[in-house]
Amino acid sequence: MVLLVNTGRKDTSPMDRAVIAAIEELPHSKVAALQKRYRELFGEESKSSNKQFLFRRIAYRLQANAEGDLCERARNRATDIADDRDLRLRAPKEFVTRLGSVSQSIDRSRPPKDGRLPEPGSLLTRRVGDRQIVVKVLKEGFEYESRRYRSLSAIAREVTGTRWNGLLFFGLAERRDA
Repeated sequence: MVLLVNTGRKDTSPMDRAVIAAIEELPHSKVAALQKRYRELFGEESKSSNKQFLFRRIAYRLQANAEGDLCERARNRATDIADDRDLRLRAPKEFVTRLGSVSQSIDRSRPPKDGRLPEPGSLLTRRVGDRQIVVKVLKEGFEYESRRYRSLSAIAREVTGTRWNGLLFFGLAERRDA
């Protein structure tokens, strides 16, 4: 949506100034007044009582009435774009199956495996002070000092005594703000 803006030019027409003044008054109006103005401009009741929505629609209509609305070609293009809004650009991960495993079912009872984790059987190491921390990745969970853990964060907390993101602790992820 494009709104008229007072650029300080001296060549704005009286009609432009009137539209700008009308738009500048809208944010100070109550919702009931905006709904009344909406009814006047659109000839129907508003389905919304959201002040920002009403402001935008009314401001657009005021400008369109003064300067001219979209051409038919632009309206049709906007409708075409809106009709395509539900198209996916990528297939869901579950859709892509390996060759030969078409009949394989997907277990949705467990969360999907994090792609940042190495394969089961891999060893993760980290030196903390004078200790060498070695964690074995299992099919479900992790093993550290012959004990099973559900998450790397639990192991990091066990080792350091403070809360850690396990992936960060073992160098499998980077901080977002870094």
